[in-house]
Amino acid sequence: MPTIVASTPDLFKLFLQTHEASSFNTRFQTSAIKRLTYNNSVAMVPFAPYWKFIRKVIMNDLLNATTVNKLRPLRSQEIRKVLKVLALNSDTQQPLNVTEELLKWTNGTISMMMLGESEEIRNIAREVVKIFGEYSLTDFIWPLKKLKVGNYEKRIEELFNRFDPVIEKVIKKRQEIRQKRKERNGELEKGEESVVFLDTLLDFAEDPTMEIKITKEQIKGLVVDFFSAGTDSTAVATDYALAELINNPRVFQKAREEIDSVVGKDKLVDEADVQNLPYIRAIVKETFRMHPPLPVVKRKCVQDCEINGYVIPEGALILFNVWAVGRDPKYWQSPSEFRPERFLDTATDPVDLRGQHFQLLPFGSGRRMCPGVNLATSGMATLLASVIQCFDLQPVGPQGQILKGKDAKVSMAESFGLTVPRSNNLICVPLARETTAAKLLSS
Repeated sequence: MPTIVASTPDLFKLFLQTHEASSFNTRFQTSAIKRLTYNNSVAMVPFAPYWKFIRKVIMNDLLNATTVNKLRPLRSQEIRKVLKVLALNSDTQQPLNVTEELLKWTNGTISMMMLGESEEIRNIAREVVKIFGEYSLTDFIWPLKKLKVGNYEKRIEELFNRFDPVIEKVIKKRQEIRQKRKERNGELEKGEESVVFLDTLLDFAEDPTMEIKITKEQIKGLVVDFFSAGTDSTAVATDYALAELINNPRVFQKAREEIDSVVGKDKLVDEADVQNLPYIRAIVKETFRMHPPLPVVKRKCVQDCEINGYVIPEGALILFNVWAVGRDPKYWQSPSEFRPERFLDTATDPVDLRGQHFQLLPFGSGRRMCPGVNLATSGMATLLASVIQCFDLQPVGPQGQILKGKDAKVSMAESFGLTVPRSNNLICVPLARETTAAKLLSS
């Protein structure tokens, strides 16, 4: 398979803006992604009427401002769970695997917003995301697929056979809840969520007037899409951000001063506060610059195209090295330094994360850009601000000792995978601040 690597913003723009519609509007998908999304991933399906329709559903019905605001209490609830665990470990002074808590947070948030429940699907969803980051020669050398070389295909099928009954059960349970609600004339039971994304999708599936009929398989594919896009990537990025804050106490202290000044010490940070915390938002951008959720973005060429004098053949795989551009001194001053101020210095021409500034593409660009960018960034900023407001994080060394002074550093070594997480989990002993906000958590 011909493969081209693009590593400059100018090339990104040519591929993802100038020639995207004609030649590069499709992503490369592995056997795992194809099977485990029921061959219905909105991120992968061809640029055709179904893709246009379902993308419109996501943007106008699932991720519109009204629906997202209705689900804000769910997101706040999941953040409070993380903070309460931190508070408990602060009381006992026991080490806490913060990385694991972040994964629980993102998985719980997506589960509650998508399905209205969180526990049953959590562990299997993480296994699905993990295998999405793996590759096999069978994805590149087609004859090997027929020969069933290795156990990659077998693992995919085993995971599908575990995952599918769980999603089926969740959908059936939601349908029963909806039926009982109809029998009560729309009245909610105690503790029942008024709206989740699955309700909207089921509404469309049951509506005979829809321009395109949504099938159960397509709903299942969308469920997997939301988990794969919204769990591991956000958790990994937040883990990197906290690690950078521990390694850069000046940045941590400056962020805390902003929070104390804007929010105060007598109330906990809320998602609505983030718009008034520019330094926190800059920390999020700086984290995405140095540690993008998808370090390499992939597209597939659907017809021959000439780029800078070279013909890109149909079927070629295009790799966009987002990680390299984020650390290139041609585009960033002192790129290895974690300095959020660089995004405040551009106040007259702010760099955003929505795919129009090609030196910073953590969520991709163009038609295939991640539609959940606003949800992910606001959630990450709220969690970071909440932790900074209420706790100091004391890193724990390999022997279980609390690291202090110059030794209080966290390794930033990277591991393998779709989202390239840090090699080691973030293990800390939280230390609650003597503020009203921190005390609210322990009450």
